[in-house]
Amino acid sequence: KFLVNPRHIEVQIFGDKTGNVIHLFERDCSIQRRHQKVIEIAPSANLDSKLRENIINDAVKLAKHAKYTNAGTFEFLVDSKSNNHYFIEVNPRVQVEHTCTEEVTGVDIVQTQIKIASGLTLEEQGLIQENIKCQGTSIQCRVTTEDAQKNFQPDTGTLRVYKSPGGMGVRLDGGSITLGSQVSPHYDSLLVKAIVKGNNIDIAREKMLRALKEFRIRGVTTNIPFLLNVLNHKKFIEGSLHTRFIDETPELFLSNIKKNRATGVMEYLADIAVNGRQIQGTDLKPSNIIPKIPKIDDLPNIKYNSSSSLSSSSNEKSLRDIYLKKGPSEFAAAVRANDGLLITDTTWRDAHQSLLATRVRTKDLIDIAPFTSHVFKNAYSLEMWGGATFDVSLRFLHECPWERLIKLRELVPNIPFQMLLRGANGVGYTSYPDNVIFEFCKKSVESGMDIFR
Repeated sequence: KFLVNPRHIEVQIFGDKTGNVIHLFERDCSIQRRHQKVIEIAPSANLDSKLRENIINDAVKLAKHAKYTNAGTFEFLVDSKSNNHYFIEVNPRVQVEHTCTEEVTGVDIVQTQIKIASGLTLEEQGLIQENIKCQGTSIQCRVTTEDAQKNFQPDTGTLRVYKSPGGMGVRLDGGSITLGSQVSPHYDSLLVKAIVKGNNIDIAREKMLRALKEFRIRGVTTNIPFLLNVLNHKKFIEGSLHTRFIDETPELFLSNIKKNRATGVMEYLADIAVNGRQIQGTDLKPSNIIPKIPKIDDLPNIKYNSSSSLSSSSNEKSLRDIYLKKGPSEFAAAVRANDGLLITDTTWRDAHQSLLATRVRTKDLIDIAPFTSHVFKNAYSLEMWGGATFDVSLRFLHECPWERLIKLRELVPNIPFQMLLRGANGVGYTSYPDNVIFEFCKKSVESGMDIFR
């Protein structure tokens, strides 16, 4: 039988070992390209109630006749002229678009499938046909890294920006999509499934439009502009859908290309802030800003030498003197015996990590180190190493964090140095063997570290 512009309707079925079969109503999967579904709707909009009943009843009859067990999708084509329906196939698995049915019925399809496989019946799970209701309308859009204007050619690259939508009735099913993720040509181009639920098809459509517009994805091309065109098309709004809709509607492929100016400006400003101005093809030099080193005229025993460093003639004993000469126990006793407020300054680690993305260079810290040594001479500690500071020093500033520790220790000999140690993660992002952590701590102490937090 050849059908002209049919609708694709499928019924979600569950069967158990007792022969009991239930349905979770139908989904409309007519919006497809090359037999691959693009947008799914549950329940089907503008489907004659008697036709819906007949399709569902036939799906249940087929499942019972085949003694079908577990989750399955029974698929039909509907002749748009005669309203006759024709069975085409059964998918004996959970479909990508099962999420729509979950939203309108409240039934966890994946969990139900697992429980049936473990031996539980539908009744034991509380799934009785008379109690299952279809409430509202759900729409699912498959957001892919495909360029609709290039015949849906898959795109690859690195995600430079990724921001997802949210709010009531918005669900996202996706993988580990994060900033910096690599989109490979070796796998399916599906990036994330966006699912919405509304009280009716119009509310669900408006909600999906908002959700798709809230996505911010940069670095790879997506099919979001195409999906927006489909949702805004008159035939979609009217519910006049069929399997050839995309192929016969060329205006769906027309969209304005995003210029992505905001991301480019932000990356440009960040590059200048860290690396200075570097314009190729001109003789302009990078800007050379020399921070003004403050003079502390109101503090005693201060003198400036020719290299602009600062020293103090004070012979006061610091907490670090006690730590080095008498050991950790006496150091702890001195801390407990102190009547005043002891301060840990985090400017050299957490402060510039939070405010300046940890981009303060070793040179900048060295310039201010002698002043810090004097002003915070009575401090409990300087937290100045570890955590993301170590990682950023290596990967972004291309500096040796060990050299930073050693140089700052030379310039600040009188204040205990403190570092953030992430337990078994050390200063990394994975769990390391104990002996690696112990050796790292030993090396840190040799280079000038005192306190591990």
